[in-house]
Amino acid sequence: MVRKIWNLTAAVLMVLIFSGALGGCAKKMDRTEKLKDLEFTVVEESEVPEELADAVEEKKQQPFQITFADQGYLYIARGYGAQLTSGYSISVTELYETTNAIVIRTELLGPPGDESVEEISTFPYVVVKLEYLDKHVIFDE
Repeated sequence: MVRKIWNLTAAVLMVLIFSGALGGCAKKMDRTEKLKDLEFTVVEESEVPEELADAVEEKKQQPFQITFADQGYLYIARGYGAQLTSGYSISVTELYETTNAIVIRTELLGPPGDESVEEISTFPYVVVKLEYLDKHVIFDE
């Protein structure tokens, strides 16, 4: 009887080890792990679809994040709210696909030191366009 229990225990352990359930050497893909970089275009203000442009205009006073799908494309917009001077720009540092999401990282860049700035309120934002993917967008900093 003890031998049958031992054999059954050994068989269960072997199944668990080979299936990776005990954390063996098998690597599981992290859901946030980058699969590939995505190609995108930064959209000029005049080329932003009207419905998205209206949403940006409505939200630009405060930081915002908007996604918008139109005619086979996905538009991702990120704004940084009101700034006290001119000269700000935004850099898209990463845009990539994971198993179940699209991740975008942007950075607000202040006015270059050698550039003259005006003391007026500005509302820097960026809109990128890429082929439509039916995935959640994660805005990362």
